[in-house]
Amino acid sequence: MRRYAIEKRASAAAVVLSLLLAGCATGPAYVRPSVDVPAAFKERPQAAAVAAPAPGWKHASPRDSQDRGAWWEIFQDASLNELEARVSVSNQTIAKAVASLQQARAVVGQARSAYYPTIQAGIEPDRIRTSATVVGRQGLAGTTVWDNTAALNASWEPDLFGKVSHAVAGAKAREQASAADLASVELSMHAELAVDYFDLRGVDTQTDLLRQTVVAFQAALDIATQRFAAGVASDSDVALAQTQLETARSQLIDLGVMRAELEHAIATLIGEAASTFSLPAKATQLAPPDIPAGVPSQLLERRPDVAAAERLVAASNADVGSATAAFFPDLMLSLTGGLESGGFSEWASAPSRFWAVGLPLVGTLFDGGLRKQKLNAAKAMYDSSVADYRQVVLTSFEEVEDNLAALRVLAEESGAQQRAVGAAQHELDLALQRYQGGAVGYLEVVTAQSAALTNERTAIDIARRRLDASVLLVKAVGGLWNTT
Repeated sequence: MRRYAIEKRASAAAVVLSLLLAGCATGPAYVRPSVDVPAAFKERPQAAAVAAPAPGWKHASPRDSQDRGAWWEIFQDASLNELEARVSVSNQTIAKAVASLQQARAVVGQARSAYYPTIQAGIEPDRIRTSATVVGRQGLAGTTVWDNTAALNASWEPDLFGKVSHAVAGAKAREQASAADLASVELSMHAELAVDYFDLRGVDTQTDLLRQTVVAFQAALDIATQRFAAGVASDSDVALAQTQLETARSQLIDLGVMRAELEHAIATLIGEAASTFSLPAKATQLAPPDIPAGVPSQLLERRPDVAAAERLVAASNADVGSATAAFFPDLMLSLTGGLESGGFSEWASAPSRFWAVGLPLVGTLFDGGLRKQKLNAAKAMYDSSVADYRQVVLTSFEEVEDNLAALRVLAEESGAQQRAVGAAQHELDLALQRYQGGAVGYLEVVTAQSAALTNERTAIDIARRRLDASVLLVKAVGGLWNTT
């Protein structure tokens, strides 16, 4: 009875000790790394000369989990909307990212399981032959007996110094990083589809232009042929006209390669075999919409890759805590109880019962510096993750500025190019009139034709690049912005 009371007090003391030490968490508290955030984007004219923080500026707090919406609908293209709807469902890169997120969530569950005790049960029937030459067996020497055991084992390791909590915090942070990675992949896949789609439509518009050019060059060849037949033009005029026509036809055919590759890329993005997918040609000139870039502090809230990098910093900080906790002792509470007898019929008797309680507190005194080096490695990994986070932030600012600059410069270039197109077409009309009147040779017509075609193709390409820059700006700012 006295022994039972002592063991009971020891068990209670161990419980009280574990509760007291439960608050002794080790390792550094997590603080989000600081970054230099400008007040406004340089490439926004209205904010370029503002020295004070722009309206809406505030310290960033992550909001990367917000729904970015169907941002591609701002381009008002029904075919694009239909294709984008298939990306989230069938794109295999997104499917892989979803699986990675599910795996990260399972790891969180594994880490949290360490908060709870482990309970095992088993039955072990043994047939034992004892040695006849060992003294002290009290009648069992040289006999064969049954030893039947049924036992229940329970063990629990209190989280004295934060070993479990740090592991859970690290796993949770990595799960959040995986979720942000999924959002980043989705944003990238939708943006890549939009860029490929606008590039394909640019090819369609170039194709339509070259078909019209072939018709115009054929008409010019007919004029040169008629003038040669009438004896008022040389055969070199016919040769030049024929050369221009065949060159245009060659350029038209060559566009087929680029269109096929873009069509195949779109098929892969929507999860369909390239062999079974086709997209009808459609010449179009879409105007790029106005994309609100917000302010830099918001960028840190909306970019999923920034959120992922910051969560990995938090995970590395938790790893430092885990490595620090290894310097402290571990307490394992264990309880074993059951029945043991030589025959199953004796299990119901009181003498067959047995139990044991263990309260070992174990700490490592010497390991050759292993724990110290693991802690140093964890700290170095934390420093590395901080550098990665700050680099991602810098890159995000760069990408926004790049695409804002591209939109600004391309808008100016588009206006100049449209004037060049008009001037080149006017020059071509004059050259054809002068040639038909016999005032100039056909070489002047060829020169004017080449200039007009080059300028029109350049104008189409600038329009395509403006659409691409709009898509990339949406991607760079992390999706659509809620400006309300």
